[in-house]
Amino acid sequence: MEVLNDSTKLGIGDHVSFRIVEDRHEPIRLFVTDSGEMEVPLIGRVMARGKTCKQLAYEIKPLFEKEYFKTATVIIGLDLVSTKPLGNIFITGQVRSGGVMVLMPGDAVTVSQAILRAGGVGDFADKRKIRLVRKKEGVPVTTAEALQIMQPKKQSVISKIFSRKKAAPNDSTVTYLVDLVDILENGHLERDPELKVGDLIYVPERLINY
Repeated sequence: MEVLNDSTKLGIGDHVSFRIVEDRHEPIRLFVTDSGEMEVPLIGRVMARGKTCKQLAYEIKPLFEKEYFKTATVIIGLDLVSTKPLGNIFITGQVRSGGVMVLMPGDAVTVSQAILRAGGVGDFADKRKIRLVRKKEGVPVTTAEALQIMQPKKQSVISKIFSRKKAAPNDSTVTYLVDLVDILENGHLERDPELKVGDLIYVPERLINY
């Protein structure tokens, strides 16, 4: 199991070969569903998206050893990588090259990484109040909603990691405040949220006092 792939993260639509050495059966093919899960024989659904074959194998190993095997050597190999795009994320505001970014299977892109891909922030960006707007239940942000974000209301920070605006009962989006300085300059990478399909990043302009 130590030699299993530990560099490529699994994504939706990927196919893998799966076997347990002690079971002595031929490998079977499994795939990552749209929910990011994989249906493992005897065990059921396990989350696979964003994990390497090695990580997944070591997570599954104790589940088999709990009920079915004294020792389970789990072998998982990546057979086929899906090339179908998962969807888009949107970047706007004070970035050098905003627009649409395509998320591909296996991508694990954070807010700071997406901004860097967009050429970085502009000279007048407020790097401490970047807004990540996310639809509830993963529904993409509409164009109309994206335009509303350009002039967001004042929000208060309620979390050490990144703050969330409390949604109204009929509000379909949740907004997070992300501090890029804290992430890139202070090294708090755990405060850099991973993006999902339909997310919108807005980098506001900082206020300049004369």
